[in-house]
Amino acid sequence: MLRVALLLVCLLAAGAPRAQTVLDPALLERVRVLAETAASATAPPNTRVSVEIGALDARLRLAPCRQVQPYLPPGMAVWGRSRIGLRCTDGTARWNVTLPVRVAVFGRAVVASGPLPAGVNLSQEQLAMADIDIAAEPGAVFTDPAQLVGRTLARPLAAAEAVRAPALKSRQWFAAGETVQVLAVGAGFAVAAEAQAMSAGIEGQEVRVRFESGRVVSGRAVAERRVELAL
Repeated sequence: MLRVALLLVCLLAAGAPRAQTVLDPALLERVRVLAETAASATAPPNTRVSVEIGALDARLRLAPCRQVQPYLPPGMAVWGRSRIGLRCTDGTARWNVTLPVRVAVFGRAVVASGPLPAGVNLSQEQLAMADIDIAAEPGAVFTDPAQLVGRTLARPLAAAEAVRAPALKSRQWFAAGETVQVLAVGAGFAVAAEAQAMSAGIEGQEVRVRFESGRVVSGRAVAERRVELAL
């Protein structure tokens, strides 16, 4: 369906006058700046963004256009393999296509110092720092090896591979029946109280707790015997 839609907005006739098969260098620079600016807005400090621009489908023959507007398609990722939209706003025929781009975000992060099997409990000696492309794969990276010491790998890692959040087993912060600190956070305030966990508190997951009054609420397990409740 996408291909059909593209064909409808393009002139496919080989004899179309001045049909655009190669994008203007000035337009490509605007695409690069747009992608770089969007990626930099969400990149961590002390990182470097690099944009590699791909090419349109060689079979396309776009109608001549006096004004082409690059834009970020709604919901499109700005890191890794992505696409930038191009639409003709002033031409003999209006068209709208997407141009592939690859956005790399280079920075220092924790990597495996050697091959590591699944199930290993990480130690300082098994971790190192290296410059990597943070955007190459999904998942948050870590910038301090101390954050990972004692954590368990959920899958094996190759030497020099970044240790990303999805590669780690979720921690159990507390067991059912334990007393936990519940922090209720609202606009400009935070209130703490004790409650009893009704189930195990797994890192980042919802858990139900019961206050002394008998009231039961759901919050998120965020740390050792700690539950956060957003109001």
